[in-house]
Amino acid sequence: MNIQADKIELAKMILDTENPKIIESIKKIFKKSKTADFWDDLSMEHRTEIEKASREIENGEVTDYESFMQKHR
Repeated sequence: MNIQADKIELAKMILDTENPKIIESIKKIFKKSKTADFWDDLSMEHRTEIEKASREIENGEVTDYESFMQKHR
């Protein structure tokens, strides 16, 4: 099936149902899908820092917790 046929089939199912729990579940799905990703709310500075940290981790540029704490005690 293509997306348009799927949407028509879903619309028919919604129109045919008398079960309020199904309608409420569908509403929740749509509300949840519209919730913004936290990444979109971050400033460019924060995104850059997170991406930098991620690259450092991938490159093995990490220090274990105990070693870090020993230097700062």
